Amino acid sequence: MRPRPFPAARAVLAAAALVAPAVLPAGPALADDGAAQPAAGASASASSAPAASGFTIEDPRIKESSGLAASRTHPGVYWTHNDSGDGAYVYAVDSSTGRTVATVTLAGIEPRDVEAISIGPDGDIYLGDIGDNFGGRWPEVWIYRFPEPKTLKDTTLTPIRYTVRYDDGPRDAESLMVHPRTGRVYIVSKKRSSKGALYEAPERLSASGVNVFRRTADINLWATDGAFSPDGTRLVVRGYFDAREYRWQDGRPQEIGSPAVPLQRQGESVTFTADGRALMYGSEGKRSTVQPVTLDDDLLPDSVPKRADEGKNGDGGSRASSGSGTDGGNRTLFIGAGALAVAAAAAVGLRRLLRRRD
Repeated sequence: MRPRPFPAARAVLAAAALVAPAVLPAGPALADDGAAQPAAGASASASSAPAASGFTIEDPRIKESSGLAASRTHPGVYWTHNDSGDGAYVYAVDSSTGRTVATVTLAGIEPRDVEAISIGPDGDIYLGDIGDNFGGRWPEVWIYRFPEPKTLKDTTLTPIRYTVRYDDGPRDAESLMVHPRTGRVYIVSKKRSSKGALYEAPERLSASGVNVFRRTADINLWATDGAFSPDGTRLVVRGYFDAREYRWQDGRPQEIGSPAVPLQRQGESVTFTADGRALMYGSEGKRSTVQPVTLDDDLLPDSVPKRADEGKNGDGGSRASSGSGTDGGNRTLFIGAGALAVAAAAAVGLRRLLRRRD
């Protein structure tokens, strides 16, 4: 997303990423393949189920990964795209290697600010050209739709283009979600001076007219991405440092907890794994990492069976807990804020030292 944080803020974020290991509590260690492993003292049963694997995006063309979607057709593959300025490209990344295994070029469009990606129940990929860096200047934005390729190879496709407007005026947004059961499309606007909100598309999108998205609920978060669980019973919306998860009932979100969020340089994307057991968080930057957080309790989608050991102590903090948000996610946010404070203090100290040397 653009504009970028002020230089000072970016320096603090970078410093926070460096000091975070010293500030954050012990969490799951990562094996060589990036898979989350139980911390010391974790029960044997906690490691019996396969863990979600993190990975690094190796493609040098992917410098501003802004959206993430787990493939429905190709296990272990995640679709992503750059922010504004890259062109009409979508990339398929193999999570086992971090390498791009297919590039889709979209013909006949000139993207302005692509911010989000989602996959519908029909297997089609939806790409959200919905960013508005001026906080609501563009009278309309667009969604591009094309079928997920059955074979992973470089290809060129002509997408369906949908024109989008909001019922209460232009908005900046970075989160687009397609419900995996109904196929209905939703957008979450980005909180700025007022609350962000969830917007609902018409039941069926029209390629020939304007699709007016209707505001249906407040989402009080500086939202950078969102995703439905594979069974459609959960919605997660993330910001830079925190996230909210909602039970999806009768087309409306009911907040149930705050999943943990890893501290990242510029947290931009989130998606559920194909089995719904974990969230995958992505960030911008060259060789950016995609990091998993395992879910438990009410944060698990309804169709995902709970493991026998869930709810017990001793798992070393390797899972995201549910609740009102006073634990789990808010604790992560608090610690992340602490890391930022430490980084800010270090930056100030360094600046004073340099001035003395001058």
